[in-house]
Amino acid sequence: MTDSATDPSADSAAAPSCPAPLWQPVLLAALAGGMGWGIRGQYGHETGAMIAGLLVSLVLVFLLCPHVSLLPAARAVAFGTIAMGFGGSMTYGQTVGLTQDPALIGNWEALRWGMLGLAIKGGIWIGFAGLFLGMGLGGVRYRWREILLLMLGLLGLYALGLWAWNRPFDPPNRILPPVYFSADWRWQPTAELKPRPECWGGLLFAFAGAWLWTGLVRRDRLARSLALWGILGGLGFPLGQSLQAYHAWNPELFKTGIWTQLGPAMNWWNWMETTFGAFMGACLGLGLWLSRRRIGPLGDSAEMPLKPGLEWLLLGVHLPLLVLTEFASIRAVDAFYDLGLVLGLIPIVAVAGGRWWPFLLVLPVTALPIAGKTVRNLVYESHALGPGPGWLLYGALPLALTVVAAIWSARQVDRKLSGREFARRALLLATWLYFGLNYAFFRFPWPWEKWTPRTPNSIVFAICALGLTIACLAVARRRAWGAQSA
Repeated sequence: MTDSATDPSADSAAAPSCPAPLWQPVLLAALAGGMGWGIRGQYGHETGAMIAGLLVSLVLVFLLCPHVSLLPAARAVAFGTIAMGFGGSMTYGQTVGLTQDPALIGNWEALRWGMLGLAIKGGIWIGFAGLFLGMGLGGVRYRWREILLLMLGLLGLYALGLWAWNRPFDPPNRILPPVYFSADWRWQPTAELKPRPECWGGLLFAFAGAWLWTGLVRRDRLARSLALWGILGGLGFPLGQSLQAYHAWNPELFKTGIWTQLGPAMNWWNWMETTFGAFMGACLGLGLWLSRRRIGPLGDSAEMPLKPGLEWLLLGVHLPLLVLTEFASIRAVDAFYDLGLVLGLIPIVAVAGGRWWPFLLVLPVTALPIAGKTVRNLVYESHALGPGPGWLLYGALPLALTVVAAIWSARQVDRKLSGREFARRALLLATWLYFGLNYAFFRFPWPWEKWTPRTPNSIVFAICALGLTIACLAVARRRAWGAQSA
C-alpha cells in the first residue's frame, strides 16, 4: 500500500471519480447520524456514541469508497466508530442546564456561556471522529505500534490539558476552574449546587496533539481536513439545544394550536440529540465528499503484524473490562477504563494491526453493551420481560447475528467481497439491529396507538432506517442492472 507520509505525490493519485452525487453522502449521513445519536440518548456515554460513529462511517465508506478493499474498509469504519466514543467522557448535562434550567430562564449571559460550552465540547467530540475516520481512508498505513505510541501520547496530553483547563476543582470550598461550563455559583450565587468535574480541556489537548501529528508528521491531509469538518459538525450540539432551550424559554407558544396535542408527546431532549446527530453526519458527509480526491489507494496490505493468537488475547482482555465498566461498579476498573481514550486504546491498536479485530469491533463488540443495556432495562429495571425471552431476543440473538457476520466477513478478506459491499451489508444489519433494540427499549410505540413522549422520535428513527435501507437496496439493484447490461 502506498504510504503518503513518504510519498507526497500520493495525494495527487486521487481515487477514481466518485459515483455518489453530493446530496447522497450529506443526506444519508444525516439520517445515520440523526438516528444513531438519537438512539444514543437511551444508552449514553462512550459506547452509546459509537452507534452514531458506526452508522455514519458505514454510510460514507459505502458511498464514497467504491474501490476500497475489504480489510481497509472495515478498519476505517472501526476507527471512526471507536473515536466517536472518545468524547463520551465529557459531562454536558449541566452545560445544557445553563441554557434552560428554570432558575436561569431569561439569563442571556448564562445561555451564551452554555451554548459556547456545548460548541467546544461538540467540536472536540466530532473532531476526534472525523480525524480517525480520515486516518482510515487517507491512504496512510498506520501500524499498530504507531497507534499505540499515539494513544499513550494522547493520554499524556489529556493529563496536561486536564491540569491546564479543568483544575482546580474543589466544590466544597466553591473553587472551580476559571473556564467552567457546568453548574456554577457564578450564575446562581445562593443555590445549592453539585458541580461536576469537566474533562474537555484534557480532550482538547489530546485532539490538538493527534491533529498536529497526523497532519504535520504523517502528512495525512484527509485526516487533517476531516477533523476540521468534524469540529464544524460539533456545532450541531448548540444547534440542537437551541430547539430545546427555545421551548423552555417560551412555553406559552407550545400551549395553543397543534401543540395542545403534540406537545405532551415531545421529548425535547431527544430532539436535541437527534438534531445534533443529523447535523454532524451531514457535515462529515459534506467534508468527505469535498475531500474525496484525498481518499487514498485503499488496497490490501501484505503486512499483518498481529497474529491471531494475540488478537484473541487482546479481545479476552478488553471484553471483561468493557463489561465491568458498563454493568458493574468496581472502583479499580472505573478509575481507568471509564475514560474514553483508555476504553478505546486496546480496540484501536488491535484494529490497526489485526485481521479479525476490524470486523469484530464493527459488529459484536459495538453491539455488546447496547444489547446488554437493553436486556437490563427490559428484564431487570422495568420487568417488561422475563429473563428467558429477554436474554434470548435482546441479548443472545443480536450477539449471535453480529458474531456470525463478523466471522464470515473476516473470512472474505482474500476473496471477492469488496469493502463497499461489506459496508452496505453491515449498514443494513446495524441499522435494523440498533433500531430494533431501541424500539424495544421504547416499549414499541406504534404510531397508531396512543402517543407517548417516545412516539415522535420513533417515527423519525423509522424514516431514517427506511431511507438507509432504500439507499442500500437501490445501489445493489443498480449494480446488478449494470452487470446485466454489460
